[in-house]
Amino acid sequence: MNLPTEIFGDVVVVHTPDEITSDNAEELEDFLTTLERSLVIVDLDGTESFDSRGIEAILTSLDSLRAMGGALKIATANITNRKIFEITRIDDQVDVYGSVLEAVKSFA
Repeated sequence: MNLPTEIFGDVVVVHTPDEITSDNAEELEDFLTTLERSLVIVDLDGTESFDSRGIEAILTSLDSLRAMGGALKIATANITNRKIFEITRIDDQVDVYGSVLEAVKSFA
């Protein structure tokens, strides 16, 4: 999997695909944990849907990055995506921001 990324100092922003499902979740997980930087923002604005395996991939990546001394944060202005993180209480485990800029600033 090759996803568009942006670099902001020590932080890498990963722009996710339209869907994160069992079909590509493992590839996403591998991609997020093998980047040159361990401070990662997952930008979900372009993602229209994700299933439980997609959520699991994000949480597993979060754990892996933390084990390497890094961090993972979510950026999304998509109300549906934000609601999913609230309902599942994943927002208790991973910081969710309304924009990439807010998420990048949070690492300062």
